Amino acid sequence: MPYNFSLPTTSTTHRGVVRNALKKHKRLPPQAQTTNLNAALSDRATEEEKMDVVLEKEIEVEWRSCIAATLPGREPPRMKGQGLDYELCCVLSTLGCIHSLLARSQIHMLYAAITPTIDQRVSIISAATKHLLDANSVHMHLANRLSENCTPGIIPETSSSAQGALARIALAEATLLAVLKDDPWPGVVAQDRNKNDKEWMIKPPEIPKVRSHLFARLCLAAADHAGTAESMLSSEGTGRSGQIDAALVRYVNDLKRTSRAKACRFFGIDADMGGETGKGIAWLNAAEEELGLTKPQVGGSRLQGLAKLKKDWTERKEDKKVEKGGDWGSDAGRFEENRIVEVLKSKWNKMNDTVNTQVVPPSGPLIANMPSGRDIHSTKLYKPPVLDADTLARMRAPPNKGDDAFAGDDSSSSDDDEDLPRPAQLPGTFPGGAKATANDSYY
Repeated sequence: MPYNFSLPTTSTTHRGVVRNALKKHKRLPPQAQTTNLNAALSDRATEEEKMDVVLEKEIEVEWRSCIAATLPGREPPRMKGQGLDYELCCVLSTLGCIHSLLARSQIHMLYAAITPTIDQRVSIISAATKHLLDANSVHMHLANRLSENCTPGIIPETSSSAQGALARIALAEATLLAVLKDDPWPGVVAQDRNKNDKEWMIKPPEIPKVRSHLFARLCLAAADHAGTAESMLSSEGTGRSGQIDAALVRYVNDLKRTSRAKACRFFGIDADMGGETGKGIAWLNAAEEELGLTKPQVGGSRLQGLAKLKKDWTERKEDKKVEKGGDWGSDAGRFEENRIVEVLKSKWNKMNDTVNTQVVPPSGPLIANMPSGRDIHSTKLYKPPVLDADTLARMRAPPNKGDDAFAGDDSSSSDDDEDLPRPAQLPGTFPGGAKATANDSYY
């Protein structure tokens, strides 16, 4: 078996490149971060070769958690861990988060100033689905690896239940994207909300018939995945006393509510297509109950007016987030689904009051008798990348004395990197001129 003398130097160099790229990404504005994500992913031809690594001493590395609870306005502290398992877990978890962010940047294209065509919409959703399935495979690989090792969790990313929850979230979002590809109503609502769109002057939006019952079961499967993720995150503890950020748990809860509301909407569309408009309205009422945005029925018109004012203000705030491209989508599409339900409910109520008057049944029994979900995606086996032949050949040579590990760019260094060794200079000396040190005599 060939020896790899330069393995420590090469691994340290590549780790410095990754660290520098993440630090640069962190300091970019939100609009520029989406275009910078692709720089963190690179695919090259690889070849396999087994190595026996003997550790003289356990490495110590520091990573900052992405899902840990912290004080408002502060970032989670860097947590120091020992061993290669801790390093690999944090690196792969970061890879899964990058895939999720790439999917998010693709979905944001659906809400651009220019409404995408049908072909563009399908291409965008397909690319986002691929990234979410890749994120699911990475997080599930970590969950299985951590469950076998049973290492104590230093940060939430080193917990098997947290990685399993992230895998479930990605799978639920990918399932909803399979429904979104053929669901016309989100595009109609987004087109109506877009001030720059003028297509309605030429022709009204087309509403094709969809496989509503199948889509409803897919949405219920997404709700089941989100519910499982919520329970797994809750077992880790939330808030200041626990490890998981409460905002992530709220997002998962909103994702579950949105998925169940979508299922109710599709059941309502199926009932309306069968001529049961009253039952369809009951399903829309059930969707409002699942969303938790039911209008108050008591307290008079004043309380209803305040509730409507609060809802309109929240929706406008979310629209501003979508336009700026920053922190949008924190409600998991909850308000967007509520808009679709309101549009359908207004349309069907008008038809039921004027054309065919039908009794609207209660929505409680309908929710209790919903069928089980149906999965459309399965978790792919994650294959970790291996080193290419050129890198392996270079590592077989002994390292040169002048080959230093990559230390990063000074312009991208953070404030908490003050522990890095820097050349000391005496007060009054010209920076970079003479190589003065603290041991030299000033006079």
